[in-house]
Parts: sequence; structure tokens; C-alpha cells
Amino acid sequence: MSGVLLHTAFDVLAWLAAGLAGLWMTRVEKVAFPTAATNLPYVATVVFGAGVGAVGLGTANMWLSGVPGIGRSIEGALAGGILAVEVYKHFAGIRTRTGARFALPLAVGVAVGRIGCYLAGIDDFTYGTPTTLPWGHDFGDGVLRHPVQLYEGAVMAGFALFYAAAVRLRDPFVIDNGFYLAAGFYAAQRFAWEFFKPYGAVLGPFNLFHVLSLAILAYASLMILSAPHKDPAHDRAVA
Repeated sequence: MSGVLLHTAFDVLAWLAAGLAGLWMTRVEKVAFPTAATNLPYVATVVFGAGVGAVGLGTANMWLSGVPGIGRSIEGALAGGILAVEVYKHFAGIRTRTGARFALPLAVGVAVGRIGCYLAGIDDFTYGTPTTLPWGHDFGDGVLRHPVQLYEGAVMAGFALFYAAAVRLRDPFVIDNGFYLAAGFYAAQRFAWEFFKPYGAVLGPFNLFHVLSLAILAYASLMILSAPHKDPAHDRAVA
């Protein structure tokens, strides 16, 4: 199977795994989430924003790195989805925090999807810089490189396990702030792995995704710090 087909297959698996993670949250663990995140305009906004962000920022990074073609980016999709939803909520007058239901699906989807990136080979442009470490991988050009896709997938799988355990324990802080914890954690680990990627710099030693990671981390931190106080005497509404 070619790299493109493998990547596509794991993209589908990532979406399925993310969907199953969401069903586990609502059907098995019975976690109640705000219904605003299930209406058609909201979902359409997420899909549109994520699509524009994925292709736009993925392609921009390739251009900045001197690589022709059209790219896709998980972090670009995350950033685009966040921006689109926040704009939509502002104009729709939605004050409820709606992202918590996406926390586990995000972590699981990235963990599975990055396997496809790893298997896609040199053409995927998600590989790492050359390394002499024993686990360096030849993606097809005869050079041993950091398998940063697996680094990222493993770390996000770890977050998924942590989050699932917190849900089982009904930890209100983790559930209420789930999406912001997932997005912030993703951004922090992504910032670290970007030092092991051959992408073009845009600000000193930092590439486009370094900058984007810092922006997402700042957003997630602000949302967690500004979370409204909940009266324990009332039913808990997750964020």
C-alpha cells in the first residue's frame, strides 16, 4: 500500500477512533455536555474552520520551508477550528463553554492519525531532522531521522489515558476544562517537537508551528484561568 493510501486509511481510523472516544464519554460514562456543540451551524463552523486552518497553515509552512505543494496540518486544523468557533459563538451570543466534549476525541485522533503520518514516508513532510539515535528511521531518502510523528502520537496517547482516568474518577476540573487542557497540552508538546523538524524559520529559531503552538497555549491557559466559578450546590455544567 502506498504512503498516500496508508495516510488516508489512518486519517479515517483517526476520525473513527475520535468518534468512539466521544461516544464512550456520553454513552458509557454518561458525561453531560452543553448541547450547543451539536447543532448544525456549530458543527459546520468547526468543520469549515478546521479545514481552512489545516490546508492554509499546512501549505504556508511548506512554502516557508521551500517545499512546493499543498499541505495539511493537525495544529492548523485545531487553530482554525478554535478561531472559527469563537467568532461564531460571539455573533450567536453563546456564552456557554462548548469544547469539553472534544477533549478526548482530539487526543485519541492525534494519537492514531500520527501513525499514518509516520507510515506515509518522506513525501508527507512530517518527519524529523537527521539523528544518530538507534531509533532513527529512514523515511525513504536513506537518512535516519527522528520519528517525531511517533513521539507526538505517544505523548497524546498518554494524555488520552490520563483524561480517561480523570473522567472515570469524575474529576470536575479536568472534565470542565478538558478541551483547554487537551489543546494546551498538545500545543506545549508540539512546541517541543518542532525543534526536531526541518521546517523554515519565521522568527529567530522558531518556525510557523512554534508560533502557532504558543498562541494556542496562551489561549488555553487564558480560558482555564478565566473559568467561571461553579456553585457546588447546583448541577455542574461542563465547559
